[in-house]
Amino acid sequence: MSDQLIAGVVTVLTAIVGVAVLAVLFSRNSNTAGVVTAGGNAFASSLLAAEAPITGVAGQNSFGGMNYGGMYQGF
Repeated sequence: MSDQLIAGVVTVLTAIVGVAVLAVLFSRNSNTAGVVTAGGNAFASSLLAAEAPITGVAGQNSFGGMNYGGMYQGF
């Protein structure tokens, strides 16, 4: 296959995915705010898990997965 054909196919597929994302985001039946909140909470929990060996704080979720009230344990 030529590079031009592959680039054309990738462009069409990217456009289809882009239209699908817009349709989901702006649909009346979508729960965009809930999805964004869930994604943020998952990312915050991942950060807590990654920092746990240093901070000594693990599993304390006080606000959306972020630990705002915990004491910093240091090194």
